[in-house]
Amino acid sequence: MQAIGGKWKTALLWQLHLRPYRFAELRRLLPGISEKVLTQQLRQMETDGLISRHAYEEVPPRVEYSITPLGLSLNDAVTAMSAWGKQHENWKDRQQAA
Repeated sequence: MQAIGGKWKTALLWQLHLRPYRFAELRRLLPGISEKVLTQQLRQMETDGLISRHAYEEVPPRVEYSITPLGLSLNDAVTAMSAWGKQHENWKDRQQAA
């Protein structure tokens, strides 16, 4: 759970399972995330082996982030947790109404 803890890691995993993205693209896809937090989350996920960072030797410099096989396997678990959450999202309301 620590590998995907926090507000943004699951959203980042979800986006990166679609295709590699550059930093600015990820920032646009996740409104509300600051540059600092995005940088921290990406670094932690790279350290945990969930994503990889590829720096191209170009001018201007270009960096892309992509999901690793380990990250893809974790995405299956996140999908299952998401389905559980959607199935039970109104549980508290139903309990209060009863």
